[in-house]
Amino acid sequence: MKTFSIAIHGGAGTLVKGMMTPELETQYKSALKEALDAGYKILKDGKTAVEAVEMAVRLLEDSHLFNAGKGSVFTAEGTHEMDAAIMDGKTLNAGAVSLITGIKNPVSLCKDVMEKSEHVFLAGNGAMQFAKELNYKIEDASYFYDELRYNQWLEIRDTDSFQLDHSVKKDSKFGTVGAVACDQNGDIAAATSTGGMTNKKWGRVGDSPMIGAGNYANNKTCAVSCTGSGEFFIRGVVAYDVSCLMEYKDMTLIDAADEVINKRILEINGDGGLIAVDAKGNIVMPFNTEGMYRGCKSSNGIEEISIYK
Repeated sequence: MKTFSIAIHGGAGTLVKGMMTPELETQYKSALKEALDAGYKILKDGKTAVEAVEMAVRLLEDSHLFNAGKGSVFTAEGTHEMDAAIMDGKTLNAGAVSLITGIKNPVSLCKDVMEKSEHVFLAGNGAMQFAKELNYKIEDASYFYDELRYNQWLEIRDTDSFQLDHSVKKDSKFGTVGAVACDQNGDIAAATSTGGMTNKKWGRVGDSPMIGAGNYANNKTCAVSCTGSGEFFIRGVVAYDVSCLMEYKDMTLIDAADEVINKRILEINGDGGLIAVDAKGNIVMPFNTEGMYRGCKSSNGIEEISIYK
């Protein structure tokens, strides 16, 4: 049997250790473990990498601790706009949604876009119409309300600033969530979901739903889910860049990911991290910030849940 493995992240950033209480750290690690174990069980049961990453990300979306789904940050209008993507490395099929509201699990809507539409990327009203046609329940705004997120927004609401969730000004909760997996057939997949940035305007979209920027999977190379300063990850086409270095320069997964996160993205002043797996089940989780909520588990006995370096 081939090595199967899964890695997840709950965002990268300057998670200042002094601000992290032992109780809060326990909550974060517990939420990461629940998502990791659920995704791993799907792989152990012989199901697909796509099913595993969807399940892991759904559970992270269901937690108020992370900026995705339930824990999404507030926009300048005081609403929630969520983005997500999923990609199947076996077929190169993908599904993505952006600027959606009221959907409890955006990652599942992405899977439906991938499997039930002829398209890859749906946004705004059109994406919502697609969800309604599939009888998705539209949650009330109160489901997404989180006091800490609301207070984050109040601090900058009437200004022109926006707040990347993991930036140095904040102690609180960080960024995007994502998962990558390699199943028993050696097929790989990636999924990413986010609530964007606090006080964002004008329908801003980050890297998370963009195939090749924040999310990518190709059995020939790797599956990648990114987290960090989205504008820079878009400019650097980060997820695809890792894949390209493997495909065209014959780099290993670890060398390609290191080159992108610890060199290329820094050269354009970007910060963040990524998780990635290849079709042999190898896992990497590099980041250039103080911390990244992350976890991985593999059939060869590797298991890790960490926040700091």
